[in-house]
Amino acid sequence: MLIAYLCEDHDAQETKEWVEKAGRKCVLMRGDISDAGHCRAIIDEAVRTFGGIDVLVNNAAHQMTFETLEDIPDEEWERTFATNIHAMFYLAKAALPHMGEGSSIINSASINSDQPNPTLLPYATTKGAIQNYTAGLAQLLADRKIRVNCVAPGPVWTPLIPSTMPEEDVAEFGKDYPLGRPAQPAELAPPYVMLASDEASYISGATIAVTGGKPMM
Repeated sequence: MLIAYLCEDHDAQETKEWVEKAGRKCVLMRGDISDAGHCRAIIDEAVRTFGGIDVLVNNAAHQMTFETLEDIPDEEWERTFATNIHAMFYLAKAALPHMGEGSSIINSASINSDQPNPTLLPYATTKGAIQNYTAGLAQLLADRKIRVNCVAPGPVWTPLIPSTMPEEDVAEFGKDYPLGRPAQPAELAPPYVMLASDEASYISGATIAVTGGKPMM
């Protein structure tokens, strides 16, 4: 497994330790995936280390909260798109020559794909793009027998929440969902594992909602 990350050295190292405890090799690669060259370097390193790519998970994201359209700097809009959607294109394009039949690409969308939060306009817009990118790419790669799906989480308790949301919103985060709470990160793992496995051999172009009871239509 290769884990690409921006600057979260402690979290990356801890994750690597868990992977190695499970008896698997884990390589960490630090850098900014909004850069196309770095995306190609990630794939090159994965192929050099592991000999090919069976599963590509696109999970990186950037979000910030804004109350008005005028508050959103041009640079923030561009950064959000570069991180959340452009990188998926760069990585998939670089990985494709090294993926065989039965390989799987899994993208992280969001409940914002269908129900955009207006104060997360740049982020929500990219998540809608991810859902459409997934559906289109699944059709484009179907003749190569490579599956493409996305997972759409609802509220998930991660460090991104307190670092990017007003304090009063953090206190109420996820309470308005039917299950009455946000998910823990571990609760998102099962759909990713399933979509990566041969058990999902006839699932492609799908969005798997992990939204605590709130429907996605």
